[in-house]
Amino acid sequence: MKLSEFKFDLPENLLATHPAENRDESRMMVVHRDSGKIEHRIFKDILEYFDDGDVMVVNDTKVFPARLYGNKEKTGAKIEVFLLRELNKDIHLWDVLVDPARKIRVGNKLYFGDSDLVAEVIDNTTSRGRTIKFLFDGPEEEFYKTVNSLGETPLPKYIKREAEPADRERYQTVYAKNVGAVAAPTAGLHFTREVLKRLEIKGVDVAPITLHVGLGTFRPVDVEDLTKHKMDSENFIVPASTAEIVNKALDNKKRVCSIGTTTMRSLESSVSANSRLKANEGWTDRFIFPPYEFKIANSLITNFHMPESTLLMMAAAFGGYDLIMEAYQQAIKEKYRFFSYGDAMLIL
Repeated sequence: MKLSEFKFDLPENLLATHPAENRDESRMMVVHRDSGKIEHRIFKDILEYFDDGDVMVVNDTKVFPARLYGNKEKTGAKIEVFLLRELNKDIHLWDVLVDPARKIRVGNKLYFGDSDLVAEVIDNTTSRGRTIKFLFDGPEEEFYKTVNSLGETPLPKYIKREAEPADRERYQTVYAKNVGAVAAPTAGLHFTREVLKRLEIKGVDVAPITLHVGLGTFRPVDVEDLTKHKMDSENFIVPASTAEIVNKALDNKKRVCSIGTTTMRSLESSVSANSRLKANEGWTDRFIFPPYEFKIANSLITNFHMPESTLLMMAAAFGGYDLIMEAYQQAIKEKYRFFSYGDAMLIL
C-alpha cells in the first residue's frame, strides 16, 4: 500500500491536549469486522464484550520523565535534552536528542538546575542525536532519583502546552511497572483499577508483556512505498507465563485482545512455528501494514491515530482498510478525541 492512502483531514480541535476527567469514561468506538457494524460506547462498557477465559494482553512498561532542561557551560544557553535510551548503566551513558542541536558539540558540558548533575557530550549520532555521559558520583538509585526530580513527563510534541503535575499520573497506565518508555502505551491509559477488578471477577485474564516505547513510534513515514519504511527497534519481553495464558485461550477459541499497537508488535514478533505465542525477549522493528495476517490476537484496543502514521496503518491492517478508514470518518463527524490523550477504539 501507499502512504497517501492513509491521508485524511483531521480538524486540529480534535487533538486531545488533556485526558478525559475519568480514565474509563473516554468514549469508545466498537468496530465489528464480521458485520461492519460500528457502535458508540464509553470505555467502561468494555466489560460487555469479554467473558470468562478471554485474555487481555497489556504492555506494563513505565514512562520515565525523559525531558530534561539544562544549561550549556560558559554561555548558559537553555538546552532541551530528551533521554532516549541508556547505553551503559555503570558510566551513565545515554542516547539523547538535543534542541537546539546546532549549539551542542562534542566536548560541551551541560548543567542541570541547582543539582550536581552535569553531562558531557561524547558523540554525534544523528542531526539532533547525541551520546552524553552524566558525570555523577553516587549510588545508582541516587542518580535515577535526581533525573526523576529534574525531568518532565515526555508529552508528545503536538500537545502544545507545558507538562503539568497531573501528567505524571495520567500519562501512565495504572499497571505500569517496568521503567523504560519515553512514550506511554496509550491504549492502556483508559483502564482503571475498578475496570481491571471487574474484568477479573468476570474471569478475564490480564497478562503482561513489556515493550519500552521509543520515539520511533511517532516518527513520520517519509516514503510513499511502505515496504521501504524502516521502524526503529524497541526492546521487548514476552514472559513464559503470558505465553501460557494466551495459548490456553487460543486453544479454547477464546478472545485474545491486544491492548495497543505496542503489545501487538510484541505478540507478532513472538510467534512459534505452530502459530502460538512463545516466550521471547529482544528487539523488534516489525512494521505492520495492510495486508497482514495476524497470528495471535483476535481483537484490539487502540486509540485514534494521526493521518499517515504507522499506528493507523496497523489498525487498518487489523480491522480492514476500508472499514477502518470509514470508522475514522465517523470519528471525525462524531467529534471523537484523537491521539495519546484521546478516545478508544475496540476492534472485534
